[in-house]
Amino acid sequence: MQRLADKIIDLRVFADEAGRMNLSLPDVKGAALIVSQFTLFADMSKGRRPSLLKAGDPGRAEQLYELFVKRFRERGIETKTGSFGAVMRVSIENDGPVTLVLSTDEWVTRV
Repeated sequence: MQRLADKIIDLRVFADEAGRMNLSLPDVKGAALIVSQFTLFADMSKGRRPSLLKAGDPGRAEQLYELFVKRFRERGIETKTGSFGAVMRVSIENDGPVTLVLSTDEWVTRV
């Protein structure tokens, strides 16, 4: 979780004075909203109902979530959180033409 949090914190995805994506979260003195989303692991390859059979243990997932949040705070990032496992309504406003997907698959196979 620490490695993933550091990766996200240090991503240079914010525009500099020239409009280039060159600045990270600390560079822009940004804040983070971290909300757990266990349904991202839903398997919808069969039928019409999402299966969560391959999802991890909720207790372990909550520990990982807390470690992730802790790292943001250790790095000095103002961090707000949702409530783990709760039904929440979250509104966001995306600013920019970019959506990034990060994968840790290679990290897991190398460790």
